[in-house]
Amino acid sequence: MFNGKKIEELKQERERWEKTTLPKWLEQCPECRNEFRNHSGMLIKRLYTPEDIKDLDYMRDLGFPGEYPFTRGVHATMYRGRLWTMRMFAGFGTAADTNKRFKYLLKEGESGLSTAFDYPTIMGYDSDHPMAKGEVGVCGVAISSLQDMEVLFDGIPLDKVTTSMTINGPAPILLAMYVAVGDKQGVSRAKIGGTTQNDNLKEFFAQKLCIFPPKPSVKLTTDVIEYCARHLPKWNPVSISGYHIREAGATALQELAFTLYDGIAYVESTLERGLKVDDFAHRLSFFFASHNDFFEEIAKFRAARRLWARIMKERFKAKNPRSMWMRMHVQTSGCTLTAQQPLNNIVRTTIQALAAVLGGTQSLHTNSFDEALCLPTEESVRVALRTQQIIAYESGVANTVDPLGGSYYVEELTNEMEEKAMEYIQKIDDMGGAIAAIEKGFFQKEIADSAYKYQREVDEKKRIIVGCNEYTIEEEKCPIELLRVDPKVEKEQIARLQKLKRERDNKKVKETLEKLHYAADKDENLMPTIIEAVKAYATLGEITDVLRKVYGEYKELIII
Repeated sequence: MFNGKKIEELKQERERWEKTTLPKWLEQCPECRNEFRNHSGMLIKRLYTPEDIKDLDYMRDLGFPGEYPFTRGVHATMYRGRLWTMRMFAGFGTAADTNKRFKYLLKEGESGLSTAFDYPTIMGYDSDHPMAKGEVGVCGVAISSLQDMEVLFDGIPLDKVTTSMTINGPAPILLAMYVAVGDKQGVSRAKIGGTTQNDNLKEFFAQKLCIFPPKPSVKLTTDVIEYCARHLPKWNPVSISGYHIREAGATALQELAFTLYDGIAYVESTLERGLKVDDFAHRLSFFFASHNDFFEEIAKFRAARRLWARIMKERFKAKNPRSMWMRMHVQTSGCTLTAQQPLNNIVRTTIQALAAVLGGTQSLHTNSFDEALCLPTEESVRVALRTQQIIAYESGVANTVDPLGGSYYVEELTNEMEEKAMEYIQKIDDMGGAIAAIEKGFFQKEIADSAYKYQREVDEKKRIIVGCNEYTIEEEKCPIELLRVDPKVEKEQIARLQKLKRERDNKKVKETLEKLHYAADKDENLMPTIIEAVKAYATLGEITDVLRKVYGEYKELIII
């Protein structure tokens, strides 16, 4: 793209600048350290020029928005035509409590729902299970049956909103409940839109909320992908999630590489079912974190889109351009928020959200400033939503597509992200794939090493966290209002659940659970049978227990 003669002339001019102008400035104002690196360990140069991207081929490496390789965005007009979906993560207490929060957020201008579930639900336990004691409704909404799901979406038409559900092991069950609610509302399954996270692979080395061993977990993920391809055309069956990988301590580079490899594994598993890649790949979606290193995050998002497009085209021979799209949801980083001086978190979230938008996300959640202390209050979640709205309507960054495209620094960093991510992907290929790498502890050790290195840098003040290890102040014990879930929530939830178990048709429940056991034994796609079971008001825990009997439970590998 650049004239070779001009590049040589530029090189000579740069060398002159380094010998003449630069030393005088360094003498007056020495740089604060010998070298600068981002969180992924990449060396950041003092200055970037066309020399750094002299081999860039515009059509090969950038192209135009809406066209392969989608570096500049999956939509031709991006935010000029449609803003990103403002999807605030919400869920606490009972289904009725969260239903009120959903309606509040929709009233305040949210454009998509995102559901947080409590730990018992995530782990496949009913609210009345002994393992659920003290956790019901605490970190998300408690959902034990179709009855709870009906209350959760009461008054919310499922053909008018899209809903994301952050659920993995029990994802087929929660999706089945959502489908059943849609059926009761009279909404055609062809019109139901949303996303199940359903990314079980990352659980084994990041979030660690595993129920079943890796192979049956991937089987269940694939069941949902296959079922949605055939019956729910507007549903994203999996949100391949780097967010949890990053929150566990991975670098931006590791988040990129490991997330894409999980995507590769799901594509391979679905192809083994006999589907063609263009039958389902256009509904795959991705979920990334956005952290504080502004340009590193932007480069990561751009590299992710380009690399996924190349993987789908070259590795899986996709023909439909939509199969090469990386449609992404981004969440600002929870692990970067501090309990100290919590209002500082508004600034952190703003930087992270802006990086996500400049990186070309399709959907965005902004964390609330009090999340290091409690579940978000109505005030804090409103500020988080307003942060997105101010970026969208006041900053001007949505007025043109990929405004940082062509930046010498951003393009070189994008190239380096892609190159080093491919090195990781090749390494995992050589190990035998994602499950083999999990069983060898590869992902786990890589993330643990990165987390340890980061914490050492913070402890030694090589990395400054404002208000935490530098610029600290004396604070009140609790400087802001906290939201706490009332303990009576658990008692009320258990009472409703036990009443349901007494009054439902238990003979029908028993029959559907036996049918599910048979289908799991025969290695069938379980979605139709699970939908039948939830419609009979079999509970989340009862359905999960059937699958535990067939698949067993995961025991975590100890990594030394």
